[in-house]
Amino acid sequence: MKSHESEEMYLETILLLKRKLANVRSIDVVEELGYAKSSVSRAVNLLVRKGYITIDGTGDITLTPAGQAKAAGVYERHQVITKALMAVGADRALAESNACRIEHVISDDMFEILKKYIETN
Repeated sequence: MKSHESEEMYLETILLLKRKLANVRSIDVVEELGYAKSSVSRAVNLLVRKGYITIDGTGDITLTPAGQAKAAGVYERHQVITKALMAVGADRALAESNACRIEHVISDDMFEILKKYIETN
């Protein structure tokens, strides 16, 4: 994994897969992201070492409380930024693709401003 952005993307992906699937395995992440198995394997192992996920004997990935909190925060940023971009005229696809990039670089202060705007409008 090259940066915290990738880490956050993997955690968000696991969070969303957990909402759809009873058991999430590395292969599910591979299929969702379209990445090489080796890349996902390295990323998953790093997330285990950092304490964000655990993997049981059957390969089922579970977010730890720290991983759940981080993934939920990333997902919230994604949702709020997508809504803000749509509010200024972007269609959903354009808003989603840009939110994926913006969510990793936006300051906490700017995010809170956007969140407040979305909540009140």
